[in-house]
Order: sequence, then structure tokens, then C-alpha cells
Amino acid sequence: MDPYKFSLLVPDRPALEHRPSSAFNSPFWTTNSGAPVWNNNSSLTVGARAFFTKPGGANFDRERIPERVVHARGASAKGFFEVTHDISHLTCADFLRGPGVQTPLIGNFDLVGNNFPVFFIRDGMKFPDMVHALKPNPKSHIQENWRILDFFSHHPESLHMFTFLFDDIGILQDYRHMDGSGVHTYTLINKTGKEHYVKFHWKPTCGVKNLLEDEAITVGGANHSHATQDLSDSIAAGNYPEWKLFIQVMDPADEDRFDFDPLDVTKTWPEDILPLQPVGQMVLSKNIDNFFAENEQLAFCPSIIVPGIY
Repeated sequence: MDPYKFSLLVPDRPALEHRPSSAFNSPFWTTNSGAPVWNNNSSLTVGARAFFTKPGGANFDRERIPERVVHARGASAKGFFEVTHDISHLTCADFLRGPGVQTPLIGNFDLVGNNFPVFFIRDGMKFPDMVHALKPNPKSHIQENWRILDFFSHHPESLHMFTFLFDDIGILQDYRHMDGSGVHTYTLINKTGKEHYVKFHWKPTCGVKNLLEDEAITVGGANHSHATQDLSDSIAAGNYPEWKLFIQVMDPADEDRFDFDPLDVTKTWPEDILPLQPVGQMVLSKNIDNFFAENEQLAFCPSIIVPGIY
């Protein structure tokens, strides 16, 4: 077993009472990512609001890897996540059980870290249409702004995302100097079954740095792998990238107090009302050894979760 693939299931630890077994009295089933499940006939829900059946779709997306459907490039690194603040009153997730607990990366819980805190669309069914609008014309293979604007003009909620995209923070300098926003609203569940809505935020300890358009053309034109090289060179030199993890927490009973839907990915939660609370830190301290196996075949998906986080 790859030592950098981690599981939150400890074999010599007795099963928790709130983790049901299967009907045949076996310990538990697991998803393809190793997270335990006790029912393969039901979908996860967020109250009565929505349902998620992503694992099957994720498998379909990765049956073959001739090209990246959406994101053209990516980079990977290994390291660890360490809890620095106790949030065990909010979640029974094992890797968050107390300060000092370290979890190797890369593992079976995927936490998104978008450099923007919002997304273009609120309805996930529109995602393929959005990507097709952004892709080049299949006849000329040229990206056409009129098609992009034509699509988004029918989705006014996208304006929030465009204000970030066309701001000075629209182009990243590299991976080390970027914020990471969970964008989605997750649910934390503690051992008593109490639920809280939560937003995840990564903050780089070395600060956020971005490029203006002319700078991006110069840097990208010289080396289209500049961000990947920066990450690899920094780790090799012992200058390990580090992010602090923060959360915003909301009691679901209070959601009607606000003038926005807390599950809407096109909205942010105001930090003056729901302040950031520290949780831990992530450090990337080792470069990968096999690009195809440890980068191209990584199947990241926001539905890959562990007990205590939904």
C-alpha cells in the first residue's frame, strides 16, 4: 500500500456505535475512495433539499484519460495535514479528532480549494453546458467570446464570479500563492448527531500573489509549466508550501435569518457575521514519484467524504 494514500479507518480501533454495519454483519462496505458506507441503495441528502449521486459519474468521467475534459493542467505533491484547533464538538471525523493529529496526503477525503470563493452557476445540471460554452469552436478550434457571453447572459448569478475573474486576482502567479475556497457548503456532524453547515477556507502562509494580463503573457509564454515548476522547485529546495485551514460555521436552524441561501455556490458568507475559525494546517513536503499514477489518475471529487463530514 502506498504510504501516502491514507485511510481514516484504524483496524485495531473498535467500530464507533454510530457507524452501522451491513445486513450481513460484516464491518462495513467502502466507496471506491475507501470511505465507509452502510447502504449502497440510497443517495446522500442535504436535508430535503438536494441529492448527490456523484461517485458513478466520477467513475464514468475517468474510464479513459486521453485529455482533461475541463482543466488542461495540474500538479501534485505529497505532505500532511495537522489539526491545530479542537473542533471535535462539531464533527466526529476521525482525522479531526484533536490537535496534533496528522494525516498523510494524498488520501480518501477530497477538499476543494478554488482560488475564488464562488462559482459561475448554482444549478449543477448546467455544468456541462457551461463547459461547452467555454471550449473552442469544434469547427475552428477557436474560443469565441460571443458564445461564452451568450450562455452566461442567461445566468445572471454568474456576475459574482465574473467580478473575481476580471479583478486583479483573476490570474494566479502560482499554486503556492493562492487562496483555496471550498465553495460548496458542507455539513459537519458530531457524535451526538448535531449538524452544522460549514464553509472551508485555505489561506497560504506566504500570502496571495497574482499576475496582471501582460505579466501572465510573459510568464506563460516563456514556460507554460511555470506553476508546476515553481511547486516542484520550491519543495525540492525545502521551501515547503503551507496553508492554514479555516471554517465558517452556521447552525441550520438559523439559515432563514439571512437574506441569501447558504447552500448557493454563487454566494459568499459574510465574515463579519460568520467569522473564520482556525482548524489546522496543510504542508506539502515531498514531490511525487510517478506523474501518471500520482497526478493524472487522481480522481478528485467533492463528493469523496468521510464520516462526520457530508
